[in-house]
Amino acid sequence: MSHVYDTFPPSTGKIVLHTSYGPVEMELWAKEAPMACRNFVQLCLEGYYDNVIFHRVIPSTVIQTGDPTGTGTGGESAFGRPFRDELHGRLKFSCRGIVAMATEGKPHTNQSQFFITLQEARWLDGKHTIFGRVVGQTFYNASRIGEVEVDDDDRPVDPPSIRRVEVLANPFDDIVPRALVRARPAEEEAAAAAAAAEEARRKQLKDRATRRDTKVLSFGDEEEEEEDAFTAAPRGMTSRHDARTVRDKRFSSEVDESLKEFAARPTQAPRAGRDA
Repeated sequence: MSHVYDTFPPSTGKIVLHTSYGPVEMELWAKEAPMACRNFVQLCLEGYYDNVIFHRVIPSTVIQTGDPTGTGTGGESAFGRPFRDELHGRLKFSCRGIVAMATEGKPHTNQSQFFITLQEARWLDGKHTIFGRVVGQTFYNASRIGEVEVDDDDRPVDPPSIRRVEVLANPFDDIVPRALVRARPAEEEAAAAAAAAEEARRKQLKDRATRRDTKVLSFGDEEEEEEDAFTAAPRGMTSRHDARTVRDKRFSSEVDESLKEFAARPTQAPRAGRDA
């Protein structure tokens, strides 16, 4: 296999993907694929690939990543548009560990997605821009990613991810990372909607609390007034119809004879089937 590596041109850059399966070290061919390497290095420096999953795995053949949405249909280049293919005669899919740009299935549609081959893949020659290769023992970490369980669409059941990217040797000394990676429309819209919903929820809770406090204060005042009225009444308050204790100027102190007669009648208990 060493004779195959001898045909490759010298590398001019190096990065490390720190994945959930361990580091994957890659050398870059910036002279042979300058646009692809510049795009890749700039996105790496900006943290674009941080926490991005490997959304496609063809077991023991190819692992693919680079889409921040995780769907396999997203991602944007550092140029803000797709860029052209860069096909070089000395760069072939002649061994495992080749790093190349993924496309939309037609020429010159390179964006941010890329893939790593886990075996020789000569059927891909002339179809994808090769810009690097995995080196050293770190290839076995990439190979382990290619062994994860996938569904019928080659999507990992429990996707591995790129946790962060470290640029060890930058072949472009004029790259200035943008202050912020471009906002991803779907994520930005979702974040704005979530923030608006949270604000509305807080306002609703605040309004409810205000109304509740007002009611509590109102009931409290009423209860105090009722309590004051009650405590102001004389102890032993009785009905005005009780002739034995009431001494009001409006009523006679003498007990009406009819009330005496009514009180003297024997009390009868209610019978079943009749109104009480």
